[in-house]
Amino acid sequence: MKIVTILGARPQFIKAGSASREILRQSKLGKSIKEVIIHTGQHYDVNMSDVFFEEMKIPKPDYFLGIGGKSHGAMTGQMIEKIEEILVNEQPDWVVVYGDTNSTLAGALAAAKQHIRIAHIEAGLRSFNMCMPEELNRVLTDRISSLLFCPTQGAVDNLTNEGIHNWKTGAKVVLSGDVMQDGAMFYRDLAQKPLDLFINDEFVLCTIHRAENTDDPKRLSSIVSALNEIVKDKQVLLPLHPRTKKMLDRGREDISSFTVIDPVGYLNMVWLIKHCSMVVTDSGGLQKEAFFFGKPCITLRNETEWGELLEIGVNILVGADKSKIMHAFNNQVASNYDNSKLNLYGDGNACEQIIRELLANG
Repeated sequence: MKIVTILGARPQFIKAGSASREILRQSKLGKSIKEVIIHTGQHYDVNMSDVFFEEMKIPKPDYFLGIGGKSHGAMTGQMIEKIEEILVNEQPDWVVVYGDTNSTLAGALAAAKQHIRIAHIEAGLRSFNMCMPEELNRVLTDRISSLLFCPTQGAVDNLTNEGIHNWKTGAKVVLSGDVMQDGAMFYRDLAQKPLDLFINDEFVLCTIHRAENTDDPKRLSSIVSALNEIVKDKQVLLPLHPRTKKMLDRGREDISSFTVIDPVGYLNMVWLIKHCSMVVTDSGGLQKEAFFFGKPCITLRNETEWGELLEIGVNILVGADKSKIMHAFNNQVASNYDNSKLNLYGDGNACEQIIRELLANG
């Protein structure tokens, strides 16, 4: 069986790495399975050098398309064209896509036009905000997929509510657990402290990168103002995203009291998550990674795909409202919980179930 995996951003490679390791394991056990990896180049990342793939124990892409830095339409259209050429040549049994990027949708559309079955990993997630490009990508990809691997029961419920069983396409929904948990468990012991970093015993790890926060001066100012209050009690460590730095440089926001560092690699980030006391972020993935390592999270967004974390009180949505941020910091986020007893995302064997299901339907 041949699988073509389509990826476009560093987080997707980290997620897919767990599946690639499982494919290799199954191959060594005598299963006839081969993976071909396409990197669309959607997000150019200087950290994705040969060293990145070696350190992360991830196979290098077989194809690099170099399609990035364009409008949504131009990017997606060019990806479809190039991916289609590769699929015609490779003739895979399955196309596997992850999450909700333009690369995800482009890969799914190219496969659907060629009548190649699609497996969508991280299917069924919903923010219910159709203004988000990611939400459009999720919904459309789910609609044309044959195997939908859901990380949570909530994702399964979303697909049920959307009538997946009435699609008459033979699509199958599988509660697989979360591939990010597989990765967190694998990389936990490979984590590396960033070089030349001085931090206190307790610090707040903060990341800000979403356009809704960085491109809105009022939202960004409110967030920074709240962090300047938090820093009076705890060290605030801010790996500064280039977009955020650009906007902060334009304004008059004072971040002199923060510990500001350049963006870090994934193994460094895992170390920071493991050792922080709290996460403040507008990232989607970091909300879950905070949970994996038993850390409370304050989310600088108006909605999240991870509603189950809100329900158990380990994550709270605050938007960019300073008063809500401070209230969450001082009062509302559970600071002590045993995540080993909370089986929200499976047992760390999601990729084994996913590859087993693909083989069974090969």
